[in-house]
Amino acid sequence: MTSTPRARSQTTVPLWRDVRFLEIAAQVVVVVVIGLVVWFMVSNMISAMNQRNLGFGFSFLGRQAGFEISESPIAYSSRDTYGTAFLVGLLNTLFVSFLGIILATLLGLIVGVARLSPNWLVARIAAGYVEIIRNTPLLVQLVLIYFAVLLQLPSVSDSITIGEGFFLNQRGVYVPGPQVSGGFGIFIASIVIGIIGLIVANVVAGRREDAGKPSYRMRTIATAALFVLPVLGWFAAGGQPLTFDLPVKERFNFAGGLRLSPEFSALLFGLVLYTAAFIGEVVRGGIQAVRRGQLEAARALGFTEGQTLRLVIFPQALRIIVPPLTSQYLNLAKNSSLAIAVGYPDLFKVGQTMANQTGQPVPVLIMIMGTYLAISLFTSLLMNIYNRRVQVLER
Repeated sequence: MTSTPRARSQTTVPLWRDVRFLEIAAQVVVVVVIGLVVWFMVSNMISAMNQRNLGFGFSFLGRQAGFEISESPIAYSSRDTYGTAFLVGLLNTLFVSFLGIILATLLGLIVGVARLSPNWLVARIAAGYVEIIRNTPLLVQLVLIYFAVLLQLPSVSDSITIGEGFFLNQRGVYVPGPQVSGGFGIFIASIVIGIIGLIVANVVAGRREDAGKPSYRMRTIATAALFVLPVLGWFAAGGQPLTFDLPVKERFNFAGGLRLSPEFSALLFGLVLYTAAFIGEVVRGGIQAVRRGQLEAARALGFTEGQTLRLVIFPQALRIIVPPLTSQYLNLAKNSSLAIAVGYPDLFKVGQTMANQTGQPVPVLIMIMGTYLAISLFTSLLMNIYNRRVQVLER
């Protein structure tokens, strides 16, 4: 009876040889070292700021900005506060990023499919576009588009006309401008209700099918409602909730329509062309990752090339395409900070002006970094939700 405790005590592992203790100790040491490094950097920054009489705070956001912003989606003047100016820069960044993501996705999808085209010329043109755009810096492309293309367009009197409502000249791109009426809210509400109904119908139908119950064609009914409800909303709103005002060329300028400045156009075109090249490669890789037997089975069933891509290839390729596609969306949003090269007042350019005028570079940079981080995290959240949905559908 007395030998058992002695045996246990003799087999006890010392702490300096216990793997679990060593793992915990190593993590504690790493955390302490990182904390000391951060403390040293912060204290050094605060000391340097105090030596130069630079305060640290965000009270300047309530002061009058005193500078104009060339493009603003909301009402803004130099009498507004720095906080309002920062909001204008943020909205400009979100606007160009949102449009850029949509257009780059469409163009990248076309380029990715074109690279796999059996037509030799189409495939070679797409490959040349991808190789040229991917292997040259975006900053160089933006400068080239702005100074060598847009600023070399003809004057207003000699504008390049595309169709009936699109004009190109040195002052920018003139396109039809949307005009909403009082019933526009009803029309939008009908679209939102149709989209929500389709999502709910898909979820309910999927759960019923998983449980072995009939879905009663919920998806078909919801899809039909998605098209019928906007039509009903259009008539309920008075017949014209949304119209487009065409630009009309006058003697010295255009009246009506919507003007896209050369700075905005250069940034948007550059971001779309650059990101679409990478998205095209992502799409091509996702399509080629689908087993060839799937393509042969679709052809054996008599599917056309378009039906094969839409019904067989793309649904399976999405689970491969979506994760790298998310990275390209994040890159586009962050690359929009190069707008400073062409003079577009995005978040970074407005923040730089604020830092120069207020003498508070560190708080302004923290705001800019935090805003870009929030945009990236929100974009990743949406794409991850969609990615999980795609993965569930694939099973």
